[in-house]
Amino acid sequence: MPAFEQLTRFLLVVAIVLGVCHLAGALCVRLRQPPVVGELAGALLLGPSLLGALAPGAQHALFTPALLTTIDLAGQLGLVVFMLLLGSELRTDLLDGDRRTVGLVVAGTITVPFAAGFGFAASVGEWFAPRGVPFAAYLVFFGLAISITAMPVLARILTDHRVEGSPTGTLALAVASIGDGLAWAILAVVLAAKGAGDPGTVVVRGLIAVVLLIVSFALVRPALAAVLRRAGRRGTGERAIAAFLVTGAVAFAAATDAIGLHPVIGAFLFGVLLPRGQDVVTRAGSKLNDFAVVVLLPLFFASVGQKANFAAFGGREGWLLLGAGLAVAMFSKFAGTAGAATLAGKGRRQSLRLGALMNCRGITELVIANVGLQHGLITPLGYTVIVLIAVVTTAITGPLARLRAADEDLLPGVPLPVSSTRNAARAVPSRRT
Repeated sequence: MPAFEQLTRFLLVVAIVLGVCHLAGALCVRLRQPPVVGELAGALLLGPSLLGALAPGAQHALFTPALLTTIDLAGQLGLVVFMLLLGSELRTDLLDGDRRTVGLVVAGTITVPFAAGFGFAASVGEWFAPRGVPFAAYLVFFGLAISITAMPVLARILTDHRVEGSPTGTLALAVASIGDGLAWAILAVVLAAKGAGDPGTVVVRGLIAVVLLIVSFALVRPALAAVLRRAGRRGTGERAIAAFLVTGAVAFAAATDAIGLHPVIGAFLFGVLLPRGQDVVTRAGSKLNDFAVVVLLPLFFASVGQKANFAAFGGREGWLLLGAGLAVAMFSKFAGTAGAATLAGKGRRQSLRLGALMNCRGITELVIANVGLQHGLITPLGYTVIVLIAVVTTAITGPLARLRAADEDLLPGVPLPVSSTRNAARAVPSRRT
């Protein structure tokens, strides 16, 4: 195919993807749902699940294998930017005075759904575990996928429902932030062990990863703080800072990919290294977020939609697996979080509300699902189940959050991180007054 025809096809598909995804997102806004739910639904409609079933010729003509590779690469760049911003918002200072409560709820919101997902994955390994994959790696991966919470989407949901300053909202953000950090660290270990092949290679990759962490926190982190502080004093433009941040994130992504981990791990690590509270970083991040949200993440969703296929469910058995997986994910997350909050001394109403909010999985779970499929940790059927779990649990979080908090649950003066609100700008529609 001539180069100009390839470019024409690529531009046409990008226009279709952006149009369908953003139109579906706007429809979800009117329904008071997070736009990400509509955007992902639109991407699923363009995939084999609907367009491929109704008009397979058109679907194959548009999304050729070569074009899918290009779309996937563009989507991966979007993930690098997203993970950079996600890492930059990792905060442990939201409840410095109540570390016991944070620790208990983090333990409950991770260990209970992880154990439930681990057990469920063991029982459905015949359908979800790829042949030849280390079964332990598959089990740990699925447990992580079930236990994740999407902190950016949760942050915006809390903000738009005006409960970000409540004890429940502040605790939910702190727990989600710490939990996400732990999940990505564990996933890095799983990927290193799975891809190594033999114990010697595992040890070598582990040592390289440890060296990377030591160098990052001992040298790169203070250097970044100094450079960005100086840039702020000199009035360096947001465009230059944004380019600097993307360059660093891409370099770290390449480094982690080279040692057998996924590029998103490196981008997340670089974001964690960035200094907190610097306006120059916040403003540059806002520019990056705008482009990633409007253009790059829909292309990632398109890649997700092309890989997910409802036909993989087959007959009634596949749909029963989806229902069981959804039930395990929702109830284990709810029970683990609410139970831990109760043990920490929180009231029944606050504990139940917290359990509902922590079920928000959003984009973060899609990223994990994509990583698992790329590394052969999950079958297409299992991947499709995880994608739908992310959509459903994110969709129900908004309506649950609209349940107004009790007056005594309000705690003015506890601000939400500005960057969290910015990074999750697509989560739910702003309330008009």
